[in-house]
Amino acid sequence: MFRNTRAFSSFSVDDTSEAQAFYADVLGLEVREQGDLLHLHIAGGIPVLIYPKDNHTPASHTVLNFPVDNIEQAVDALAARGVQFERYEGFPQDEKGIFRMEGVQQAWFKDPAGNILSVIQEG
Repeated sequence: MFRNTRAFSSFSVDDTSEAQAFYADVLGLEVREQGDLLHLHIAGGIPVLIYPKDNHTPASHTVLNFPVDNIEQAVDALAARGVQFERYEGFPQDEKGIFRMEGVQQAWFKDPAGNILSVIQEG
């Protein structure tokens, strides 16, 4: 039924101006405004839609994962831009906040609206 559809992800924020600055200036993504909506343009052409919501509640799960080739470099670069990494009980993380297990390394952080994002290195 949906085999050939171009599905996309969306999530809410409480302040689109703050979100636009974060996603464009801190993360370096191309962000396009369309009325009250933000469109993130990421590699592969799959859009991500960010919409304002007055009674926004941050997602309690990871809404967007950014695959990277070198998680150490990615975490260092984000930390240099003021990003703080989350710590989760039950997930052994190193001093930078990187969780490591065989085949995957991941570090979580939040956008200004409190939504959870991550950088992830597989392999």
